[in-house]
Amino acid sequence: MVLRARPGRDEGEQAVVHRLAAARKAPKVLVERCLMVELSWDGWLVPQIADEVRCSQKTVRRWLHRFNRSGLEGLEDLGGQGRKRRITEAERSRIIAMVK
Repeated sequence: MVLRARPGRDEGEQAVVHRLAAARKAPKVLVERCLMVELSWDGWLVPQIADEVRCSQKTVRRWLHRFNRSGLEGLEDLGGQGRKRRITEAERSRIIAMVK
């Protein structure tokens, strides 16, 4: 089965993907993910996209699936990953003030 990015929900979504894929001042990971979607729309296959973006085929599949499921929001990083802070922001501020 060939994996492709679904068509944009509307012209606005397509325009945002095109703009971000060519952006110079957007986060690099978001530009790469939009480029994956755009190349898929242009008929490129997963192995070709992976070679162009210089990542694994698994990575391309992950982002195409997330785009197909959630649209542009699916291309964003999920929040809340990583270890939680052990001190509050107020405690952190007090420590920094003491060090200064």
